[in-house]
Amino acid sequence: MHQAVITGTGVYTPEHVITNAELVAAFNAYADLFNAENAEAIAAGEIEAKPHSSVEFILKASGIEQRYVMDKEGVLDPTRMYPRLRQRSDDEPGIMAEIALDACHKALAQAGRKGEEIDLVICAASNMERAYPAVAIEIQKLLGAGGFAFDMNVACSSATFGIQAAADMIRTGSVRRALVVNPEITSGHLEWRDRDCHFIFGDVATATLIERREDAPHGFLIRSTRCATEFSNNIRNNNGFLRRTRPDGVADRRDMQFMQEGRKVFKEVMPMVAQHILGHLADAEVKPADLHRLWLHQANKTMNDFVGKKVLGRDPEPGEQPNILQDYANTSSAGSIIAFSKYSDDFKPGEIGLICSFGAGYSVGSVVLEKI
Repeated sequence: MHQAVITGTGVYTPEHVITNAELVAAFNAYADLFNAENAEAIAAGEIEAKPHSSVEFILKASGIEQRYVMDKEGVLDPTRMYPRLRQRSDDEPGIMAEIALDACHKALAQAGRKGEEIDLVICAASNMERAYPAVAIEIQKLLGAGGFAFDMNVACSSATFGIQAAADMIRTGSVRRALVVNPEITSGHLEWRDRDCHFIFGDVATATLIERREDAPHGFLIRSTRCATEFSNNIRNNNGFLRRTRPDGVADRRDMQFMQEGRKVFKEVMPMVAQHILGHLADAEVKPADLHRLWLHQANKTMNDFVGKKVLGRDPEPGEQPNILQDYANTSSAGSIIAFSKYSDDFKPGEIGLICSFGAGYSVGSVVLEKI
């Protein structure tokens, strides 16, 4: 049985930034247009007026200050309120593969590897831009990698589920080196016209390189992984390939974008995540006091503070539970990997950390790492 080691990570960050102030200005302009166009129906009580958003509301609700996006103009257009991305020919790299490739090259460079040395690519993300061919196979081709590739979707937990799948295949000898890639263009599934969630998401791509330990004298040993799921409709998106077969399926419907019951999610997911981590640590024979750092899913600062306190039994010290959501917003599966990539260079051999992601499904995945 082989051991699996993370030897490199890469992060692609889009060039466009939307601050909370810019987002609020666009949303409020949209709300004013909506209310003016529907004044009679609002006055008759047939529909509700759109309330304004505010910078203070966003910061208090999430801790998010800005987000990176693939397109800024379309999102901030009050008459549009979603990204404007150009149509690509089938002979061009898809946009998800393109940003994934950037993250992959950075992860490979960190480890001193080349694309042709990879024999497994997993594209693990909360959305895929098409049904087939698999985005992972396109990335495999662009890298010049061998072996095989496949797509995986476990929403915000996709990265940790992908790491477990890759690590298991490395342990059993099926593959030697794997890239788990998370291209998250979440601006495409966000309902920017909904005050309750219009600030949540941002775009990014991450990549994690995993190798056999005998090929990797340095890195982070994957000591243990654990994944769990429990069905819930409280985070849902009804968009899919059967959309046109149903009445009003192609209409501009709210349920065709990201939806969540935020309070229910917090009440149900937070205990699930804390118990999952504590159970995983116990079975891996790691005491919470021995954790040097938690790299958590980057959805909401209050959520992370809750999980950190439950796991450690106290408020985390600065640096024990780093957040990147203030800059990146919620980048779905990529968030915990961004945190790991940016806040792991200071680890000394023997120090232990834990990556955890959680979200729709419900789903939760955790990875116990030891610096070697």
